[in-house]
Amino acid sequence: MDSSTIIGKLQNRIPSIMGHENFRKSAVLVPLVEIDNETHLLFEVRSLNMRSQPGDICFPGGRIDRGDPDPKYCAIRETTEELGIHSENIKDVIPLDYVVNDLGRIIYPFVGRIANINEIIPNKSEVEEVFTVPLSYLLNTEPEQYKVNFHITPEDDFPFHLIVGGEDYNWQVRHINEIFYKYEEKVIWGLTAKILTHLIGLLDNE
Repeated sequence: MDSSTIIGKLQNRIPSIMGHENFRKSAVLVPLVEIDNETHLLFEVRSLNMRSQPGDICFPGGRIDRGDPDPKYCAIRETTEELGIHSENIKDVIPLDYVVNDLGRIIYPFVGRIANINEIIPNKSEVEEVFTVPLSYLLNTEPEQYKVNFHITPEDDFPFHLIVGGEDYNWQVRHINEIFYKYEEKVIWGLTAKILTHLIGLLDNE
């Protein structure tokens, strides 16, 4: 295969994330609600009966299904299912930056407004409760941050003889910053706090 053929095969392609087809993809919505003429963010507490992360605080959302035409559709669908509202009550849905992590996940966050919050009926199989936090509180609160270090442990049959340095190879150990927001008796952390910090950063830059 000559170089002209290679260029011809590649010149019109649109770059994506390498190996994206093997990633688990999810979408979430950061809901904005109005309470007493003040903007709040709405959060969910995951049902204590959930197999994954029971009791954790999150935004509405979930895995993108094959029938979802795009991540935005998924975020809206999951929000309607979890909060028991109609899609007509979800307005002005705008994408935030998506998250790609080394554990094989891509998360597509969106922000949008929810009208008629009195119509919310949480799906008890997924949602223990919902609560809101004033945006003004989040904009004026510095979250706590703590480091989590990753330790690399190759399997017993790892072929050290194939890499320069062998068993003395200098692995680059990484860490992540875990972010914690506290509001009354609630603690917001993990991916939810990361998305929240991203949104606050965008608002602070305006």
